[in-house]
Amino acid sequence: MKGASPIDDASGRKRSVCVVTGIDESNREVKMRILNLATLAACGWLVSLPSEAQTARLSQADVTAINEVTQAFVKAALAKDWTTVAGLYLDDAVLNPPNEPAVKGRAAIKAWFEKFPPLTDFKPSNVRVDGRGDLAYVLATYTMTMAPPGASAPVKDSGKYVEVRRRQPDGRWLIAVDIFNSDLPLAPPPK
Repeated sequence: MKGASPIDDASGRKRSVCVVTGIDESNREVKMRILNLATLAACGWLVSLPSEAQTARLSQADVTAINEVTQAFVKAALAKDWTTVAGLYLDDAVLNPPNEPAVKGRAAIKAWFEKFPPLTDFKPSNVRVDGRGDLAYVLATYTMTMAPPGASAPVKDSGKYVEVRRRQPDGRWLIAVDIFNSDLPLAPPPK
């Protein structure tokens, strides 16, 4: 071994001893292997521990804040206040309406809602609100009545939606991703 000098031990076997430290090389190698394994095991254990952000469930205050955003959405949608509705989405949010391409960005989401028929009734129900840290999701159902211009009668709909929300520095939970769809079957295509 480099830097080692062989010596005889009490049993007559040759061992290598480091000339600088005087440590038995075979013993040193075993100690290094044990140290390496212990270090590797400790690193693996530390990496496997969940961080506080991963384990911190939403507080009741967070759930309340999320429900308040839902109620602000309802109030603004019934008032056709699409600026306020769009303000409940992140700047880079994505709205996924049924039977249409994704609508990306707050300005595009506002423009999409401006084309939405007026609502005469809208009742969402947050079935489940859960999350960790600054990320949450809302699983919900809705019923609504729309009054499309030129329609002979109001149109009733019911369905479900999922929203991904992100907590903002001011405590509000804005919508990052929104997808909704009706429980009603599609109308048959015109003949």
